[in-house]
Amino acid sequence: MGSGVARRAFRAARRLNGRTVAVAALRLVGLAGLIVAIALLGVLLWYRKASQPDHDGLRVLEGVSSRVTVTRDARGVPTIEAATEADALFALGFVHGQDRLWQLDFNRRIAQGRLAELIGPRGLDTDRFLRTLGIYRAAQAAALELDPQTRALVEAYVAGINAALTSRSGPLPPEFLLTGSRTPAPWQVADTFAWALMMALDLSRSYRDELTRLRLASRFNKAEIEDFKPPYPGESRHHLADYPQMYRAIGLFDGSRANVFHQADGLAQLDLALPLALPEGLGSNNWVLGGTRTVSGKPLLANDPHLGLTTPSVWYFARLRAPGLDVFGATLPGIPYVLLGRNPDVAWGFTNTGPDVQDFYIERLHPQDPEQYQTPDGYARFERNTETIAVRGGAAVELVVRRTRHGPVMSGALPGLDKTFNGAQYVLALRWAALEPGDTSLAAIRAMNRARNAAEFEAALSAFKLAMQNVVYADTAGNIGFVAAGRTPLRGDDDHLKGIAPAPGWDARYDWRGWIPFAELPRAFNPPEEMIVTANERITPPGYKHFLTTDWQLPYRAQRIRELLQATPRHDELSMRRIQQDIVSLAARDLMRALKALAPQPASAAGRLAWQRLLQWDGAMHADRAEPLLFHAWMRRLRLRLFEDDLGQWAKDLLGTAEHVATLLRVLSGQAVSRDWCDDQSTRNVQETCAEVAALALDEATAELARVTGRDPLSLRWGDAHRAIHEHRPFSGVRLLRDFFELQVPLGGDSFTVSAARLDLRDGDDWRAPYSTRHAASLRAIYDLAPGRTGVWIGTTGQVGHPFAENYGDLLDAWRAGRYEPIPGARPRVDSAPPRVLILQPR
Repeated sequence: MGSGVARRAFRAARRLNGRTVAVAALRLVGLAGLIVAIALLGVLLWYRKASQPDHDGLRVLEGVSSRVTVTRDARGVPTIEAATEADALFALGFVHGQDRLWQLDFNRRIAQGRLAELIGPRGLDTDRFLRTLGIYRAAQAAALELDPQTRALVEAYVAGINAALTSRSGPLPPEFLLTGSRTPAPWQVADTFAWALMMALDLSRSYRDELTRLRLASRFNKAEIEDFKPPYPGESRHHLADYPQMYRAIGLFDGSRANVFHQADGLAQLDLALPLALPEGLGSNNWVLGGTRTVSGKPLLANDPHLGLTTPSVWYFARLRAPGLDVFGATLPGIPYVLLGRNPDVAWGFTNTGPDVQDFYIERLHPQDPEQYQTPDGYARFERNTETIAVRGGAAVELVVRRTRHGPVMSGALPGLDKTFNGAQYVLALRWAALEPGDTSLAAIRAMNRARNAAEFEAALSAFKLAMQNVVYADTAGNIGFVAAGRTPLRGDDDHLKGIAPAPGWDARYDWRGWIPFAELPRAFNPPEEMIVTANERITPPGYKHFLTTDWQLPYRAQRIRELLQATPRHDELSMRRIQQDIVSLAARDLMRALKALAPQPASAAGRLAWQRLLQWDGAMHADRAEPLLFHAWMRRLRLRLFEDDLGQWAKDLLGTAEHVATLLRVLSGQAVSRDWCDDQSTRNVQETCAEVAALALDEATAELARVTGRDPLSLRWGDAHRAIHEHRPFSGVRLLRDFFELQVPLGGDSFTVSAARLDLRDGDDWRAPYSTRHAASLRAIYDLAPGRTGVWIGTTGQVGHPFAENYGDLLDAWRAGRYEPIPGARPRVDSAPPRVLILQPR
């Protein structure tokens, strides 16, 4: 019977046609594909959960001496309660390691100059720059200088990060998987210092201004450069050396001796090519009010530091509680303690002072021996070492780093120009205060966290060296104060450059003479007006005897804050919130007054309609209005129309930000008398007026908006173009992954509003790129020193850096809309989810 069945089956199979076989095969393939898809989905669901940090349960760990409780609220903000300060820092390191592991590892790679080994050749320029600068070498040296007490506490924090890494039971976050990264190496004390130095580099960018002036000096005289980079409002021209003439006198721009200029040009380009490295810190607001100006009769303090927008945010909020320590605020993953925040007795906030703490020196080489450079005492040999940079998918790169008595030879970081150095007469070396020995900033931050009154807090600031900050503070006794704290060079009276442009390195008068004493730094304590405001404007009083910088940011934000504070007799938390959210641009109002005085006559119908709309506009940068977009599109075209014929190929990078308002005002008002900037140098026998250029620029702007959007420019809205882009590093640069990792929202404001959202006017991958912002308020906080109150805060994205986590981007809508979170312990949340509790137990 069996053989008969087999024969019948065989005959049936022979009768099947090809189509039937194909259908059967497809069914089998489809079934197999379904099984594979289900299996992949299962793996993905497992990975989604298993790779996230576990915020509940018990962990038995080496490195903690007693039981620590970590209670996270619905936003993922931990309250850490420990029996010792060291255990609290261990737990802070642990939660940083849990929630920000990729950020920690990636930031460490940046500081170490090891991006190329992860992302390939596109990371090489950043690596060359930072290896030459010597960030990690300086961090290793600083770690050895720590006093024993601070070192023990930092080591406890470092041990916490490493415990989070070694106690992981699941796979690493997706960035490690997608980049093929291995399990990170243990965190080191030097890694903490390295990231602190990277933040200091972000906050100390005066070398950019020097490079700009050096480049301009090759084409323009001093008066022309001061039209382009004018003195601070209300000041006369800089009474400094005629550096363009000096450069010509030493042969810097003489034929084949123009190598240093080309190096400066390349360095500027290289610096602009560091988006992976630096979340630019180019602005911030803080202010504090005494009790006579508040409803409660006790001080109120507000702070919103403006940094590069990243996903996850640069900040991580936490509360630390241990004997002698009870503090809430913003921490930096990789660094212990709260940097910005409050304890039960004192609150404080930072803005960047922006002093000139970086000087380029033109070092002259020995005519017969390029391994020597000239000093005031004769020739000296370069110090040198060789760095090997691993490059993913390519051969390793050898980098020779040379150092002079001033610092590293940064022109050696330039790929393609290395071969010119031996034949060049000059190289460029950089001195930077943050690379100098003797930094005690970590001890200062600890003392700030523990301060019990204004006097203790100000004493703590005396040890803060890393990067000068405008620190405002208040205590519960009702005191308010301000100190511009940080290590800043002391320059001699015979220094006629004051660091505004590269100086001859062989001339001793340009050398620093030590540091400005702490007691002589700008400060205020309980001023009669009971109000202190800083927003990166000039903070030195008239007659101040020390030089800090000539390159202050324009005072528009500070002026607007003071205007709003003075408009209300007594303030509370709600009025402080409204000021932080203000989007009126005083800069736009100034520019519109200058343009109205010119009365431009656009030729196109769209240009005329836009002009009529702008004539009625009040300068408010509302996301749902057309006027802000019309205005900024116009200003973008106007800058290029005025200066492209003079700057040539430099125009787009030198005019790449929206911060040339003072230059435009000088030109449009006729104060720029060194040359006729409105006249187009490329046209012959025609002399254009400023009114004609302005009209043409508005016609071009409206035509461009119509062309790239396919819409009537007056129907567009500022929020259509002005997006707050929170970049993910490195996946914002990977088109297929960008939308999954990067977070974006439409936003109001601009570079000069209190709610700042800095524009970058360079072209990008779509029409919105020149109007988007990657730089805005990285947090907002308002601290109330009244009894029983603490204040409110908001971050930008979320606490957890894992893209599958519920706290990855849960703060973003509140940040955009101007909502805040209560400081833990201030008052209960009616919508709070049950807290997540993690216990850290010693082994």
